[in-house]
Amino acid sequence: MGKNLLVIGAHSADFVWRAAGTIALVISQGGSATVIALSYGERGESGELWKEPNQTVENVKHIRHEEANAAARTVGAVFRCLDLGDYPLTITDTAMEQIVEIIRDVQPDIILTHTPVDPFNPDHPVACHAVQKARLLASGAGVSSSFKRINPPDLYFFEPHQPELCEFHPNTFVDITPVMEQKLKAMECMKAQIYLQSYYTELASRRGNHAKRISGMEDVKYAEALQRTLPWVVKNL
Repeated sequence: MGKNLLVIGAHSADFVWRAAGTIALVISQGGSATVIALSYGERGESGELWKEPNQTVENVKHIRHEEANAAARTVGAVFRCLDLGDYPLTITDTAMEQIVEIIRDVQPDIILTHTPVDPFNPDHPVACHAVQKARLLASGAGVSSSFKRINPPDLYFFEPHQPELCEFHPNTFVDITPVMEQKLKAMECMKAQIYLQSYYTELASRRGNHAKRISGMEDVKYAEALQRTLPWVVKNL
């Protein structure tokens, strides 16, 4: 049986750059994937759209939704945005309850989200801390209780734009070579941030080289880097 993946980003396009390949791979292996955007990134990550005359916040949100939804479909995921607003992203008690319920409903095997440190984007650490807290609340820290709980999902941080300055330490490389074309098509959907396409194509190639050297697998051409945050539990070595 394939894995059940939940990707939670601060903004509607975050999953495309950082995890679209991983999502497509999970789907290709018989799994499922849900993408949750906490906001549309309408203020901080939609610069190209604001160049249009008489642009409005609602129209920017609409465009960002259509772009992200198309990108999610390209890699086989379901997309949903909580529309909490960005710059700053604020997690209210009600928003926290929403995230907890989503985790309980989806019952993911794996959650991907931002790093807890990002000196260039204040919304990313906010999203990370919210996801970490919601994961614990949804799982009850592994302890049975009077409310519905799920088994604790594995938690990974996906790669930030400036990994060296975000305390990102990749320890998991996902070979996305078989699905790289899908990631490219997903990135093409994000017209509001078209300038990032070449950067993340090159990054996938560099991470592919790292993965090849680590594993010795010569057929690895493209990869996405993740940071596993929790120790493994094994029965046999």
